[in-house]
Amino acid sequence: MKRSEVNYNDLSPMMQQYLDIKKNYEDEFLFYRVGDFYELFFEDAINASRELELTLTGKNAGLKERIPMAGVPHHAVKMYIEKLIEKGYKVAICDQVEDPRFAKGMVKREVTQVISKGTMVDLEFLDANDFNYLGSILDLEYAYLLTYADISTGNIYSEMVTHEDTKLLNRILNLNLKEIILENNFNIELLNIIKNNYHINITINDKF
Repeated sequence: MKRSEVNYNDLSPMMQQYLDIKKNYEDEFLFYRVGDFYELFFEDAINASRELELTLTGKNAGLKERIPMAGVPHHAVKMYIEKLIEKGYKVAICDQVEDPRFAKGMVKREVTQVISKGTMVDLEFLDANDFNYLGSILDLEYAYLLTYADISTGNIYSEMVTHEDTKLLNRILNLNLKEIILENNFNIELLNIIKNNYHINITINDKF
């Protein structure tokens, strides 16, 4: 069952809340806190069960048919997040931001962190002496403007690279960039080389 196949108005209040949050994080696995567990639903649950070898089960969401669900204990969530990040996925953590004992109606939940290879700041996820660079590349036609930041330290660097694809690729590899943000009209051949040959997350930003 896919999210697009359900009638929003037929869902339970909690699942309506889930969909309201999930629509803003289409590209991420949304880990949705429910008590002592983080739960995933619909396509996220199906894909997580495959990538993380989790048991795919179902949840009563107000419909005649149970929706796909997978879950992990909150104390073990880092291990599962790390596995997804290493596979090149992004993760959004949705936490309960008020005490359920004092909540009036539905417990308020919000995404408190979005994690990708370039934004991972928990040192437990990083290899020793491994910089965690998030980079961006702007094609100035006469040169490439390469900017990169280590999110874990806050250090930001910027440099010009000769307008030659091989030199740019070599610099990217030397820096061991974890994630690169590119403009939507970036050189498609170079983009495909980066995507298909290196373990680097690519994000296209049309508001570059």
